[in-house]
Amino acid sequence: MAWHDDLLLKVTNIVVFVLFLGSNLYAANPEDVYRLHRETYFTPDSFAYLLWTLIHVLLAGLILYQWFPSGSRTIIHGISWRFPLLAILNAIYSHVKGRGHYVVAFILSLLVGSAVSNIYYVIKRYHRSESLNDEVWIHLPFGLYHGWATVMIVLSGFEAFGINAVTRKPGIWTDVFVFLSLLFLQSTSAAYSFGSSEGDLSGSVAITWVLFAIFNHQHTPFIHWSALAFAVLSSLWVLKSAYEAFFVRRAEAAAGTDNEREPLNGARASV
Repeated sequence: MAWHDDLLLKVTNIVVFVLFLGSNLYAANPEDVYRLHRETYFTPDSFAYLLWTLIHVLLAGLILYQWFPSGSRTIIHGISWRFPLLAILNAIYSHVKGRGHYVVAFILSLLVGSAVSNIYYVIKRYHRSESLNDEVWIHLPFGLYHGWATVMIVLSGFEAFGINAVTRKPGIWTDVFVFLSLLFLQSTSAAYSFGSSEGDLSGSVAITWVLFAIFNHQHTPFIHWSALAFAVLSSLWVLKSAYEAFFVRRAEAAAGTDNEREPLNGARASV
């Protein structure tokens, strides 16, 4: 497979990645526009966005990895034009959210989540990780992205329809909706863990990280301690996924070694 095969898509991926990254650099300007967004009772601490930085770094690796045959199989022929679509939707979402149009941003977050979910399904269903490079540059960023997109949908919903935490105190309904949202995120983390034999460590990590960020940022006692409880519970799913990922893959590697030895043993027996 030559480097210039599917050149249009490869160049398009580079262009939209620059757009994708640029839109988020706009959102993280020196005035810290993340802090200027509507403060809600679901808003996480600013360190939650370090996850977003990690996703960008990993996607930069994906852009490079697409030029290699092993990466091209999944990125070009599997993900295909879904990545440019995702990048464009995310750029529009970031721009609209930065302008304070929260209802429109919520609708766009659903579209971004749908685009990420489609890519996530394709790589999990049809393109199993076959190497460390596949895992690091393809499966890891989109696993993190999928978990992050789930969080962003919920957060965008609170920004669009929730009360302003700066000017109003939480009522019973705010507590209920925050609790249910935290429960939903923790349940999603569990779903990542139980979704396959080895679990999905990256998705659980993304959600757990944000739950701890919500705990750290929110000081209303009920929300504060609820976030901690769900973050700790979600951490258990992270540990479960890590344990199963290590031992399942170790068992698969051992099985592969045994399969390679069987023909040799059979040949010796027939001599």
